[in-house]
Amino acid sequence: MTPSRPSGLLGGTGVAAVLTVAVLLAAAVLVPLCNLTLPADSPFYVPTWVVSLVGKYLCFALLALSVDLIWGFCGILSLGHGAFFALGGYAIGMHLMREIGTRGVYGNPVLPDFMVFLNWSELPWYWHGFDSFAFALLMVVLVPGLLAFVFGWFAFRSRVTGVYLSIISQALTFALMLAFFRNDMGFGGNNGLTDFKDVLGFDLQADTTRAALFALSACSLALAYVCCRLIIASRLGKVLVAVRDAESRVRFLGYRVEYYKLFVFVFSAMLAGIAGALYVPQVGIINPSEFAPANSIEIVIWVAIGGRGTLHGAILGAILVNYLKTWFTGAIPEMWLFALGGLFIAVTLLLPQGIVGLLGRLRRPRVEAEEPGRIAGETPR
Repeated sequence: MTPSRPSGLLGGTGVAAVLTVAVLLAAAVLVPLCNLTLPADSPFYVPTWVVSLVGKYLCFALLALSVDLIWGFCGILSLGHGAFFALGGYAIGMHLMREIGTRGVYGNPVLPDFMVFLNWSELPWYWHGFDSFAFALLMVVLVPGLLAFVFGWFAFRSRVTGVYLSIISQALTFALMLAFFRNDMGFGGNNGLTDFKDVLGFDLQADTTRAALFALSACSLALAYVCCRLIIASRLGKVLVAVRDAESRVRFLGYRVEYYKLFVFVFSAMLAGIAGALYVPQVGIINPSEFAPANSIEIVIWVAIGGRGTLHGAILGAILVNYLKTWFTGAIPEMWLFALGGLFIAVTLLLPQGIVGLLGRLRRPRVEAEEPGRIAGETPR
C-alpha cells in the first residue's frame, strides 16, 4: 500500500478534510432530528435501529482513524489495536455494570450478577471507583494509554520494527483475550459484561439516548479527525512521516525516533479506547471476543481499502466495509470472509492507494484539463 503525502489542515487535501468534518457534524444533527421529530411514515424518517447501526459504524471509523495515524503516517503496523478498543469498552462497561445496582437479577447493590453467580464475596479492588462516571472516563483513556506506553517503551527502545512489531502486538491482544476469558479475572468470563440499564440516569433503550450516543460518536470522530490532521500538519507530523520513509536517516540526524513513535502510538491507543467506550453502550455488550486477533487484522483491512495515509480514507473504509459486512452476514453469512479477503486482495493489487487514491486519480485528468499550464509546470513525483 502506498500512503498519500501529508498536507496541511486546509491545504492539499484540505477540501476533503473540511468536507469530512462538515458531513460528520451535519450527521450528528440531522440523523437524531430525523429519528426523533419526524413521523414513522415520513420518507426522511430514520429508524432507531439505523441510528444504532450507523453509530456503531462511526465507532469503528474512529478505531480505523487511530490505526491510520500510526500506520499511514509513521509506518507502525499494529495488529493489536483491537486490545485498546476492548479495554476502553471494558472500562465504560464496568461503570454501566455498577450503575445497575439492585436492578440486577440477584438484587445485590454492590456485586454485578455474574459475581454473585460465581459466589464472589466482595468486589475486587480494581472495580472500585467505577461507580463514578468521571473515573470511568479517565480509565477509558488511561488504561489503553498506559498499556500502549509500556508496550511501546520496550518495543521502540529495542528498535523492534516491521513484521516483528506486528507479530508482538498481535501476541499482546491474543494474551489479553485468553486472560479475559477466565472467570477468575473478574470481568465476566466468556459472557463478558452485558444487561446494561442506563448511563447517567438515561435509559439506554430509549430513542433519545440512542440518538444522543450517535451524535456523541459523530462529534467525537470529527474532533479526533481534526486532532489527527493538526498533528500531521505540524512539525511533529513531518518527523513522523520522515520516520515512516527513512527511519535510519532520521535517527542519524539526531532525532530520538523512539520518543516520536511512542507519543503517536499512545495517542492512537487512547483514540481506540474512546472508540470502544462509545461502542459498548450502543451495542449493549462487551466480551473477550473483541480482543480476537482477527478483529485487529480486519481494522487494518478497513484502512487499506479506504486509503492508507489519508485519515478520511480510513473513515470511509471502515464505514463501507462494515456496511458490506452487515449485508453479507444477513444475506449470505458463509460468504463474508471470502468476500472480505477477495476485496482486500483486489484493492492491494489494483488500488494500492485505496478508494481515496482511486478518486484522486479520476479527478486528476479533469484538473489537468482545466489548468494545463499549472499542471505542466509541476515537478513530477
